[in-house]
Amino acid sequence: MDHPIEPIIGFLETVHPYDSLPRDELARVAHSFSRRHYIPGEEVYHAGEPLKGLYLIKRGSVEVQEPSGQVISLLGPRNSFGERGLARDGLAVTTARVTEDTVLLLLPVDEYRRLLATVPAFNRFFSRGRSSEARAGDLTTQKVGDLMARKPVVVGPQESVKAAAQKMRDAKVSSLGVVDGEAFIGIVTVRDMTNKVLAGGLDLATPVSEVMTPEPICLRPDSLGSDILHIMLERRIGHLPVVEDGRLVGMITQTDLTRFQAVSSAQLVRDAAMAETVGELASVTARIPKLLVQLVGGHNAHEVVTRLITDVADTVTRRLLALAEAELGPAPVPYLWLACGSQGRQEQTGVSDQDNCLMIDDAATAEDMTHFAKLAKIVSDGLDACGYVYCPGDMMATNPMWCQPMRVWRGYFRKWVATPDPMAQMLASVMFDLRPIGGQASLFAELQHETLAMAAKNSIFVAHMIANSLKHTPPLGLLRGFATVRSGEFKNHIDMKHNGVVPVVDLGRVYALIGQLEPANTRARLEAAESAGVISVSGARDLIEAYDLIAQTRLENQARLVRSGRKPDNFLAPSDMSDFERSHLRDAFVVVRTMQSAVGQARGARS
Repeated sequence: MDHPIEPIIGFLETVHPYDSLPRDELARVAHSFSRRHYIPGEEVYHAGEPLKGLYLIKRGSVEVQEPSGQVISLLGPRNSFGERGLARDGLAVTTARVTEDTVLLLLPVDEYRRLLATVPAFNRFFSRGRSSEARAGDLTTQKVGDLMARKPVVVGPQESVKAAAQKMRDAKVSSLGVVDGEAFIGIVTVRDMTNKVLAGGLDLATPVSEVMTPEPICLRPDSLGSDILHIMLERRIGHLPVVEDGRLVGMITQTDLTRFQAVSSAQLVRDAAMAETVGELASVTARIPKLLVQLVGGHNAHEVVTRLITDVADTVTRRLLALAEAELGPAPVPYLWLACGSQGRQEQTGVSDQDNCLMIDDAATAEDMTHFAKLAKIVSDGLDACGYVYCPGDMMATNPMWCQPMRVWRGYFRKWVATPDPMAQMLASVMFDLRPIGGQASLFAELQHETLAMAAKNSIFVAHMIANSLKHTPPLGLLRGFATVRSGEFKNHIDMKHNGVVPVVDLGRVYALIGQLEPANTRARLEAAESAGVISVSGARDLIEAYDLIAQTRLENQARLVRSGRKPDNFLAPSDMSDFERSHLRDAFVVVRTMQSAVGQARGARS
C-alpha cells in the first residue's frame, strides 16, 4: 500500500455500505484497497476483460458504456462499479472510461467476495440490483407516477360524444377520463369514437356514458412500469388510468412509454452532435424537460442529473462553435470558449440562462477580434434559440468586456484580487466558476492556477469573498418555519435557487479559493475541501448531505412541474411537502446556516 491509510478510512466512513463496518474491519478493508489515478479519456477496463476487483470513485467521474457503445451511466465520487462482472464470471460486461482527472480505489476480487459472504449489509447492497451500472432509466422499474406526462383531460358522463371528440382534438390526446364530480367512473378513447359512434351510426348528441368503458382496469401512482407493460400486453389496451383514492390523477398511454424510452442523455448528445442547423439543435434541447423527468424518476443522484443535462448544453455549445466556424472560416488564432454559472459548475437543471466568455490568444489583431465578435454573436444567438436565454447581467461573450485576449484577462483577475470592491467580488465569484467548453483548453489552465494562488494569498480579498458568500442565506423563518417569498407570482414559495443551492455554491467557491482547489462543481469542491483539510470531516459530511437534500428537492419539484404540464422553475411551496419532508429540509438549511456562521467567524479572525 503506497498511500496513507487514515484518509482512505475517513473516505470509506462516508460511503455505504462501508460505513456500516466496525472500525477494525473498516481498517482491514481500507488496507486492501489500492489507489489508481487516471487521466481524461483513459479506459479503466473494456467489456470482456477480466476484472481486477470492485472500483470505487474517490474523485472524478467515470462513464460506463454497453458493448454497443451506448452510455448507460455517468458516475461520480462514492459510486462503485464493476460488480456486475464480478457477480458473474469475473469478466467485465461493460466498458468504463474516465471523463476527467480521476482517482479510483480498487478492492481486490478476493476481498470483495469475502465481504459479500461475511457482511450482510455489504451483500444486501451489492446483491439487490442497486449497481451503479444498472439502467436507472429502465422503464420496468419506474414508478407510474413518474411516467405520467401531464394532468388527465376529463369529460362528464352526460356530455355529448361530439363534445368529447372536440376535447380530444383540442388537447391532442387519444383518451379522456370520465368523471362524475370527483369520482372516476370510466374511460372513452378515439377507438370508441370510431368503433361505437361512427361505425354504429350513433347520434353526435349521445351521452359519453353510453360509449365509455365503465370501471376500466386502473393502476396506482406507486405501481411499476412493468405493471403497465404486462397489463397492456395481456389485455391488448393502449390506455391505462391512474387512480388514487377513487380520483383520476393521470393517464398512461403507449405514447408515454415510447416517449420515455426515446429520451436519454446519450441520445440527446448524439443528436446535438449531428445537428446541421440551429433549429435542429433547438429540437434537441426541447426534450431536456422530459430527460429531467426521466432522470429524476430513475432516482439518480442530483449531481448525476445535472451533469447529464449540462453535457447536453456543452455539446450544443460545441456544435454551435463548429457551425460558426463553418460560416466564418477557421479561427485566425487559438481561442477558448468557457462557460461560467451553472453550466461552468456542471449543475444545470431544467431552467438555465447562458453565462460564457471568450479567451483569445495574445497574437490576435484588431481584425481578428472582429472575427471573434461575430463568432460570439452566432453562438450566443444560437444558445438563446435553444432555450439558454441571454444572461440578464450580460455575462456573455457578446459583451466586448468578456471577449478579450489573455493579457486582458490576466489584468482583470489581478485587478479584482488587488482591489476587492463589491463589483470585483461579484465578477470574481462568477469567473471562479469558469470551465473550458470548446477551443484550446491550455489557454485557461495556467491562468486558473496563477489566479487561485494569487487570490488565496491575499487575505483581504479572501475576507471580501467570504463576506460576499454570506449575502444569500437559507430560508429559515421563526418557530421552525420557512422564510418564503412575500409577494408576486411566487408568494409563499421557497426560492430553491437563491436561498437553497446558492448559499452552498457560494461556500464551495470560498473553500476552493482558500484551498486553491481547481474543481468548479460544488459537490466536488466540498469533497476536495474535506480532503485538503479546509473543513473538518464531520462538517464536510453534514454540509454535503444537506446540499444533496436541498439540490435533490429542487430537482424533484422541477420534475413534478414538468409532469403537470408546466415549465420548470426554482420555486417550491412548503404546502406541497409532507411534515416529514419539511422537517428534513429545514434541518438541511440549518446545517448550511451553521457552516456560513463558521466561515463568517473565520473571516473575523482573518480581518
